[in-house]
Amino acid sequence: MAGWAGAELSALNPLRTLWLALAAAFLLALLLQLAPARLLPSCALFQDLLRYGKTKLSGPRRPAVCRAFDVPKRYFSHFYVISVVWNGFLLWLLSQSLFLGAPFPNWLCALLRTLGATPFRVGEQALSSFLVLLFLWAHSLRRLFECFYVSVFSNVAIHILQYCFGLVYYVLVGLTVLSQVPMDDKNVSVLGKNLLMQARWFHILGMLMFLWSSVHQYKCHVILSNLRRNKKGVIIHCQHRIPFGDWFEYVSSANYLAELMIYIAMAVTFGFHNLTWWLVVTYVFFSQALSAFFNHKFYKSTFVSYPKHRKAFLPFLF
Repeated sequence: MAGWAGAELSALNPLRTLWLALAAAFLLALLLQLAPARLLPSCALFQDLLRYGKTKLSGPRRPAVCRAFDVPKRYFSHFYVISVVWNGFLLWLLSQSLFLGAPFPNWLCALLRTLGATPFRVGEQALSSFLVLLFLWAHSLRRLFECFYVSVFSNVAIHILQYCFGLVYYVLVGLTVLSQVPMDDKNVSVLGKNLLMQARWFHILGMLMFLWSSVHQYKCHVILSNLRRNKKGVIIHCQHRIPFGDWFEYVSSANYLAELMIYIAMAVTFGFHNLTWWLVVTYVFFSQALSAFFNHKFYKSTFVSYPKHRKAFLPFLF
């Protein structure tokens, strides 16, 4: 077991290096925000790339050159359109390979090898990868539904670079899942007739955690939406209000906490020991923690009656 762990830690392929670099970048950004104000970088673009939506309103004054690159926050829906289409396509290819023995296209195999995927055979990885890719697709489909039918977006913005990053992110995360599939030179090494024999307790636990976290995130988005609707469901304003209920009783960004729990559920589905996915979780943790920090700061500066017991991201801790 120790030998396996050492080999895992020493194998920093391009995918792992990328996720590690992203996690480190957001950790550094978070630490800079927690540092004394005099130590914060004064570059307006740096601050502008860290904030989005309402948190841009509470940040330093934005020069015109930054505002010129704004796109509406409602464009978040584009991320999930890309994810539903792309990761649905990857899920279809994986299903074809697992259940019908169809090989992956040559271009996809070449791309996965470029990203660092190598042939290996690990007990439950075929089923784990299939479930995680299914979870990712289902998560994106639900978020797309919420963007269209639940969320009420105000006239706030995100930077064009944040928008482009979001589009690339969901393509990359799907490829990350697919790169964990055990393969030989041409195909997934375990065919569908043996797939259910791979089922383990952590697959069930991961699925339950995913459903639990998804339900809570949906509830949180409904709570945020209802702050801008009347009892009949009609949108009456786009102002920001203090959310109450569900996990909002403990943290300012309950929907971000649920997002983290969704990715942890996927790590559990991988059997706890998938280093590549834990690096993805680490990135999600620090990126969501940074956004939650800005959200918390916005609420506290905007509402004098904001509940003092609430934390930003982690209940009772941060």
